[in-house]
Amino acid sequence: MAASHRLPAAIRAPFEARTWRAFGYVLIGLPLSVLWFALSVSLVSAGAGLLITFLGVPILAGALAMCRGFGAVERARARGLLDLDVAAPEPVRGRTGGAFSWMGAMLKSGASWRHLLYAILHMPWAVFSFSVTVALWAWGWSLFTYPLWQWTFPAWVGQDGIQLYGDATHSFYLDAPFEIAVTSLIGLVFVLIGPWVLRGLVSVDRLLVSGLLGPSRLASRVTELESDRGVVVDTAAADLRRIERDLHDGAQARLAALAMDLGLAKEKLARDPQAAAVLVDEAHGEVKLALQELRDLARGIHPAVLTDRGLDAALSAVASRCAVPVAVDVDLPARPVPAIEGIAYFTVSELLQNVTRHSRARRAWVDVWRTGDRLMLQVRDDGVGGAGIGDGSGLAGLSERVGAVDGVLAVDSPAGGPTTVTVELPWRA
Repeated sequence: MAASHRLPAAIRAPFEARTWRAFGYVLIGLPLSVLWFALSVSLVSAGAGLLITFLGVPILAGALAMCRGFGAVERARARGLLDLDVAAPEPVRGRTGGAFSWMGAMLKSGASWRHLLYAILHMPWAVFSFSVTVALWAWGWSLFTYPLWQWTFPAWVGQDGIQLYGDATHSFYLDAPFEIAVTSLIGLVFVLIGPWVLRGLVSVDRLLVSGLLGPSRLASRVTELESDRGVVVDTAAADLRRIERDLHDGAQARLAALAMDLGLAKEKLARDPQAAAVLVDEAHGEVKLALQELRDLARGIHPAVLTDRGLDAALSAVASRCAVPVAVDVDLPARPVPAIEGIAYFTVSELLQNVTRHSRARRAWVDVWRTGDRLMLQVRDDGVGGAGIGDGSGLAGLSERVGAVDGVLAVDSPAGGPTTVTVELPWRA
């Protein structure tokens, strides 16, 4: 396999499995397209002609359902032979579940009519691509191998070779060694060109399948928004659980201990003022720690400096608390909306925590800027690298949180470093 990849792509193409799968796709496509076209046009024409009576409605709905079945076959064929994975369109469901409701939903389904359009458009294209492909393949391989089978002409046909010209007085045959060699070279040219022509033809099939047999853009967008809504709900629930855990294990426990210390100090105040003073002093320390924990918790949710002064000051404050020296450069013409600003702050904070915990870096850099309608964040470090968006990792959670607002998180972290995490968020001023 390694040796074959050292050959130029033009020489490998006629022998690659991808080429032969595409050739099989074109060969199978013609009879199937003729069948799809004949059945679809005949049934739809019959249904349209009978719409003046009630019989036309079920016939037309059944024809559209049949076209959707054809589309399932075509998607499976494209998946197996072209490595093109197109999702099935949204299913047709009637409001009441009855036959009349289903027929109405089928007639109103845009995906069903797109399947019918595919059945009509693909047939002439299948005829054209089949003709061009088979002609190139037949002429190319037959001429290329002509030196191997040229002997059949004098042995079985009674002539010296392929006849290029002939009339009552003159004839010209490809029988001399030089003529046979030139014929083989012309065939080789066709053999080498054929795969690229074939790939160009099946690229049109790819467009037809993905554009007409898949879900509509609106349906895809609805599915994406439903997924994003689920991510937002899960993220909010996880944040609430984290806040509850931090309060319970941190500030709440300290305040409970503070109440106990103050109770003991109250009891000892009259009998042992010095012991009471020690308890009050310890309680004072607990109050300071509890306030610090509450302040850190509030800063993790939405710090006051972010609300008052924006991303530049808030990220500078985060960088100052990082164990690794961090250079922050924020270049924004205005402030984005609070929701985007909060996500940007949280994302950079989490990335800097990852730098501190895992990267073994000596320096890090944070850059924030706006380009077009996107807010760009980039966190770089000179650490050991190896970071990735794997299942269960912190970066995977960040990617989901960013994706919930139509953002993108990309990680470039080769082994040995450096690591660059780039985040795109929508800009909403």
